[in-house]
Amino acid sequence: MSNKEIGARIRELREIQNYTREYLAEKVNISSKFLYEIETGKKGFSALTLCRISQALCVSCDYIMFGDETNIHGKEKLICVLEKLEPKQTGRIQNILKILCEMCDAI
Repeated sequence: MSNKEIGARIRELREIQNYTREYLAEKVNISSKFLYEIETGKKGFSALTLCRISQALCVSCDYIMFGDETNIHGKEKLICVLEKLEPKQTGRIQNILKILCEMCDAI
């Protein structure tokens, strides 16, 4: 686990979620310059910053540090996606999930 590998994972996760460096840095309460230095492996960071980054990107600290995808919790990722929805969309998703649950019960 090198700073470069950890930084690359953070950058990849940020890009997957279409976050700008500035947006993620603001969510994590660090400067965009510091986030750049983290992503390029030039600087390390504290446990508190790690926790904030993992929460902002909806992944476990273990995933950021070690890249172990088995530690990514499905519920956390689902909650993260749901939090990005607008209220109108949330209602539709609830209806779809209810129908899917009923279909699963029927099988």
